[in-house]
Amino acid sequence: MNILALILVMLGAGVVAGLSERIHPAAPKWISLATFIVTLAWVGAFMVGDGYANQYIPWIPRFGINVVLSMDGLSQMLVALTLFLGIVAVVSSWTEVEHRPGFFQFNVLWVMAGVVGVFTALDLFLFFFFWEVMLIPMYFLIAIWGHEDKAYASMKFFLFTQVSGLLMLFAILALVYLNYAATGNITFNYHDLLDAELGSDIAFLVMLGFFAAFVVKLPGVPFHTWLPDAHTQAPTAGSVILAGILLKTGAYGLIRFVVPLFPEASADFAVWAMFLGALSILYGGFMAYSQSDFKRLVAYSSVAHMGFVLLGVFAFYEVGGALVVNEVAVQGAVVTMVAHGFSTAALFMMAGALQERLHTREMSNMGGLWTRAPRMGAVTMFFVIASVGMPGLGNFVGEFLVLVGAFKANIPLTVAGALGVVVAAVYGLYLMQRSFQGTPNPDVPSMRDFGLREMSVMGLMMAGLVWIGIHPQELLDLSAPVVNTLWRVAP
Repeated sequence: MNILALILVMLGAGVVAGLSERIHPAAPKWISLATFIVTLAWVGAFMVGDGYANQYIPWIPRFGINVVLSMDGLSQMLVALTLFLGIVAVVSSWTEVEHRPGFFQFNVLWVMAGVVGVFTALDLFLFFFFWEVMLIPMYFLIAIWGHEDKAYASMKFFLFTQVSGLLMLFAILALVYLNYAATGNITFNYHDLLDAELGSDIAFLVMLGFFAAFVVKLPGVPFHTWLPDAHTQAPTAGSVILAGILLKTGAYGLIRFVVPLFPEASADFAVWAMFLGALSILYGGFMAYSQSDFKRLVAYSSVAHMGFVLLGVFAFYEVGGALVVNEVAVQGAVVTMVAHGFSTAALFMMAGALQERLHTREMSNMGGLWTRAPRMGAVTMFFVIASVGMPGLGNFVGEFLVLVGAFKANIPLTVAGALGVVVAAVYGLYLMQRSFQGTPNPDVPSMRDFGLREMSVMGLMMAGLVWIGIHPQELLDLSAPVVNTLWRVAP
């Protein structure tokens, strides 16, 4: 598969969508939707073929910078998730965006192209390049099409992400220089840097540079404060992209770069990382329960769910006096990433639909909506119980594997994480009760229920969560080869 062509198709389609606004206001969304459908079918056909794509193109060889793109099992599932949620983002904003629709779809396509690049780049300079590519369009989506406090939220998102990204850039340059000092070879190639010889102290500092960038994007407590504001103020498509995809780039970075490049330093830092994960689970759940804004509640729930990823990735445990990566917990983190992409994207789509119909996000202004929109009520109930970890659905599989694996590493932190499942049930049912059940608000007029357009993508996401919950083995088989490469003994 030509990965570069896939990315260029999305970038080119973004330009065409932006220009097509001059022909007809509806043209950009049709171009964007068609692009995501075609590229998803392209990637799906490649995945059915059970192959791995690798691409190498010289770029700036004098400085060891080249176009190195690879699509293994982990990248395949995340790229497919990205393209599918691109469809969801377009459909969810179908009637919402009337101002500059061409530029809106341009930014949607470019941020998704940047994410595909992040999930496939194995040259660290190229990875950083795509990391920045996905930042700017996301800033515009919030700043131009966001809600009442969009300027504040977009600037906060930009500053947090940009500052942490610069830390990662310094860490990349330090890693490349240290490898050059030891070998005399300048390279940004991921595979070459895996064997870089670093002193323990300097390796720990460089690892922290990568970790900071990824944990901010994840986000983990205490670096999470940009997320609730960005989610609350973003348009529906922006919230879908943020929750479903952009948070996963942080989790992907931890799995792909932090642990393999710095196994010993990661093992030394594991207890603190697991502590941050457990703290994120409990704090995110507590803050979710205390919210009255529908979108803000779902935003804090994302902090809690991503805490399970942090808990699982760093669940090193001792074998024969050495610390090793916990395969079960990391597999659980991967499943959690995919399942969370479906469930939380759906809840943000629901939040956007409610705001479009009721012109409010406050649950105190809702109540009894199930009687007015039964399809919306049933769909919300499904994704709420999925989000809180109902057995038989995808979120349960991921969180269960994380907790089983983490139990071997640190029992107290695992127990704390398990308490987060109970807290999730509380805030999930709280959301459902305040918005769709209880006494109907007499001030709320009759509202339009979901139609075929919305129910079609909701049905696909529901089917995805059921499939992961009942038959997760295919996801586990896809990610297993990558997870096995992390199985490096750390003294």
